[in-house]
Amino acid sequence: MSTSFHEMWRDLLPIGQDAGSKGYRRYAWTGADADCRAWFRAQAEARGLTYEIDRNGNQWAWLGDPAAGDAVVTGSHLDSVPDGGAFDGPLGVVSSFAALDELRGRGAEFTRPLAITNFGDEEGARFGLACVGSRLAAGQLTVEKAHELKDADGISLPQAMERAGYDPERIGADDERLARIGAFVELHVEQGRALDLSGDPVGVASAIWPHGRWRFDFRGEANHAGTTRLEDRRDPMLTYAQTVLAAREHAARHGALATFGKVGVEPNGVNAIPSLVRGWLDSRAADQETLDAVVGGIERAAAERGRTDGVDVSVSRESFTPVVEFAHDLRDRLAKTLGGVPVLPTGAGHDAGILSATVPTAMLFVRNPTGVSHSPAEHAAEDDCVAGVRALADVLEGLACS
Repeated sequence: MSTSFHEMWRDLLPIGQDAGSKGYRRYAWTGADADCRAWFRAQAEARGLTYEIDRNGNQWAWLGDPAAGDAVVTGSHLDSVPDGGAFDGPLGVVSSFAALDELRGRGAEFTRPLAITNFGDEEGARFGLACVGSRLAAGQLTVEKAHELKDADGISLPQAMERAGYDPERIGADDERLARIGAFVELHVEQGRALDLSGDPVGVASAIWPHGRWRFDFRGEANHAGTTRLEDRRDPMLTYAQTVLAAREHAARHGALATFGKVGVEPNGVNAIPSLVRGWLDSRAADQETLDAVVGGIERAAAERGRTDGVDVSVSRESFTPVVEFAHDLRDRLAKTLGGVPVLPTGAGHDAGILSATVPTAMLFVRNPTGVSHSPAEHAAEDDCVAGVRALADVLEGLACS
């Protein structure tokens, strides 16, 4: 098992890695994404699995009859955030193939179909919406909205898919496919330090915090940086800066999270006062009431500061995922199978969270000693990765071989 894991990890590691930052730029429907997809297909075919691409570009590798129903599915994603780490997503896909190898090595006899999947565009790095592949499949993203998605260069999602050799006219809800799934289990590197603090290599997810993305537009007046008096300025950068500080304040007050991690400026000149600053807020909290309080407070702070600065402020919600409570019976079964490992919540979104509305889902976490994620510093120790593969194999054996 460990040999197959390390071989797969070694082969996947260089794909989409930037030589300068050492981070990954595996964006949806790009060359790096195509290379990752080719890697996935090669792994499926090397194991004699039935390979499929669904109508939304998600990849599937099947052991057993895909049409039989009540299948056990595992997997994750292979795309990344800008300059992301090696583990977020790929650890789950590599571990899924390695867990299958482990089960075959044990001589396990499968009584239910098993599938390994790579969901497309989970991070949303290119088109600004997370979990596009699973959202489309689950009917949580309409075809009309999907066709409106564009990247920073103005290329639409359908155009990007077509250029990559896929038919964008086929995208949409995939009810028949999801109806075949009896359980979905996603393994993921932990994006936090709970397991490091508890001393456990593996844990089980209890829930995903509600979270979303909001776009703030701050519209002022472009002018000359060297001739315009301070008191005559309508500078949206000031309003934006104060809003960033307000986000931190409101998040800290409510025990939540709020981050402005992406910003666009027009005309973006060193010697020009901006006419427009556009910032994207990511906010997450333990419950809906707290999240509403945090985002509402940030919006009010932005509007108040905008009036002071003579800046118009508008806010639009671009994506939202409500609280996800993973299927309790499946969650408890995993924890029991693994001998009482920690059960912990997470603030990070995942394809498992999207699918949970229609499919019984659960998640396993592998220890991340620093808690760093979405960064080249993201890490999981070799022994913990192996422990994760064995835990996933144990879980899949209990679900698909009983």
